[in-house]
Amino acid sequence: MDSRKIVFQETAVVALGTVLCTATMYGVFALLHMFSLKVLLSGLLGSVLAVGNFFFMAVGASVAADRAEQQDIPGGRRVMQRSMLIRYAVLAVILFAAGKSGWFQLIALVLPLAFVRPVLTVAEFFRKSGDKKNG
Repeated sequence: MDSRKIVFQETAVVALGTVLCTATMYGVFALLHMFSLKVLLSGLLGSVLAVGNFFFMAVGASVAADRAEQQDIPGGRRVMQRSMLIRYAVLAVILFAAGKSGWFQLIALVLPLAFVRPVLTVAEFFRKSGDKKNG
């Protein structure tokens, strides 16, 4: 399968899962009578950052894998290291600026970044279940 297609498929899975988790987060904030425009904006920005971070990580991993396939393993390692450094720096700057702006609720801003890992775990669980049934 084409690596670009895999990147887009996995990003779509992460985006869908992040939207569902963010909606659940909104529900929790509403139950606690803490839902506000700040929480709404924070969840939206946090979700965009989480999905964007995943997408650029997947693109970097794909480029690194292509380099490794061409026997340039140190080059692939450098791509991954630079990708991580750039992604974390951009995330830090955006999160810091958003936090200082006063327009965002910090917990609702950062929490969507934590949703990616569980979403991937659940998606992998269902993928493996489907593979076992077909095999």
